[in-house]
Amino acid sequence: MNKSYEVEYCNLELRFNRRYIQDLIKDLIQDGYSLYWSENDSLFVVSVRTGRKLVKLRFVRTRNGYKMVGDYIIRDVRLAEWMEKLIEDTKGHAIVKRFKDRQILIESILFGEVIRLVEISGYSQKVLYQKGPMMTEQEILKMFSSREGEQRLKLLRLDVDDELERLFQAMEDGDEEKVNRCKENLAALSRELMKLEW
Repeated sequence: MNKSYEVEYCNLELRFNRRYIQDLIKDLIQDGYSLYWSENDSLFVVSVRTGRKLVKLRFVRTRNGYKMVGDYIIRDVRLAEWMEKLIEDTKGHAIVKRFKDRQILIESILFGEVIRLVEISGYSQKVLYQKGPMMTEQEILKMFSSREGEQRLKLLRLDVDDELERLFQAMEDGDEEKVNRCKENLAALSRELMKLEW
């Protein structure tokens, strides 16, 4: 394994039910990971051992199940692949930073799909990929004829609520950088909501 391998998952948010967490635990054990878990009224924590490191995956209890939140640094290739499959399968949101040879690749993921890819080398920054408009009119019309639109609208509203909580906390803490990041995220979510509610 490449010892310099490192992936950081920021602003991670994945939603699922308790059964899904139990299946994740089984999958990790089958993949040969040593782990244990603990639970209280508001939090379910799965601690996964990777070599000498311990990665604690945090699942917060919500009205409709659980959501995995937080920032994680993973130096294990297999666990990173597992995390990316999880983001894709649950149509989750995350900022993924890959560190390699004095270079950083940053992926912005929304609903399990990469919407922006940026490469940073030293002081230079290059946008490698930027998804165009979030949705075309045809995609919106197709969505209205299915139940997917309702589900996506509910998720977006929950995301706006969560982002507003993060913004409030950042303002309380006086963290200007986080405040600006929250405002940018809220602007993007607002544009998406307007398209769906139209």
